[in-house]
Amino acid sequence: MSEIIDLAHVRLTDRPLVVCDVDDVVLEFLMPFQRFLDSLGHRLEPRSYRLHGNIISTIDQQPLADSLVTQLILDFFEAQEDWQTPFGNAVTSLKALGMQADVVFLTAMPPRYTEMRRRLLDRLDLTFPLLATESPKGPVVRQMHGRRDLPLAFIDDMAHNHVSVADSVPECLLVHLMPQSDMHKHAPKPGPHVVQVTDWHAAEREISRHFLGA
Repeated sequence: MSEIIDLAHVRLTDRPLVVCDVDDVVLEFLMPFQRFLDSLGHRLEPRSYRLHGNIISTIDQQPLADSLVTQLILDFFEAQEDWQTPFGNAVTSLKALGMQADVVFLTAMPPRYTEMRRRLLDRLDLTFPLLATESPKGPVVRQMHGRRDLPLAFIDDMAHNHVSVADSVPECLLVHLMPQSDMHKHAPKPGPHVVQVTDWHAAEREISRHFLGA
C-alpha cells in the first residue's frame, strides 16, 4: 500500500465482516455529481466509464482539462454533505446486516475528506467505522480481516476493486452493486466469481445466505 492505513478505530468482534464501498453503493455519487456540475455551468457526457474527458463546458461545448476535472472531483468531496443522498435501500439493509455482522466502510477517496463523509454517514445513522484510502482495497481488507476464521463479504461497484480483494482475500464473498445509468453501461464487468446484484435487497439476501452457509 502506498499510504499508512490507520485501523486503530476498527474494533472487530467475533462475528462475520462486511466491508462496503460508499460512493454509488451507500451514497449516490454520479447523479449528485451531475447536479453539482450543472450548478457550475458544466455537464457530464456519458460516452465512456470515466469522468476525465467527458465533462463539457456549456459555454463552448469543449471538454474540460483533466486538471480541472480532478479539481472538480475534489471540490465535490469537499461539499459532499450538501449533495449526496442514500443509494437505494442502503440504510435499511446495512442496519439489518449490522445486526448479524460487523460492518466497515472502505471508501476510495482522499483521506483528508474523511471528516465530511463521517458527518454525512452519521447523519444517516450509519455509524459503522470508516476508512478512506486511495490505495488498492484488497490489501486493506486483508490487513483488517487478518487470519480470522469468520465469513467475509465485500460490496463495491468497481470491477478492479473486486479483482484486488479476490487476489488478497480469496475466501471473501464479492458482491457487485452499482447504479443503472448511461455511464454505468460502459463499466467493466466483474468476473464470474463475483455475485452481481441490482439493489440492496438482493445484496442483503446474498450476504445473509453466505453467512448462514459458512
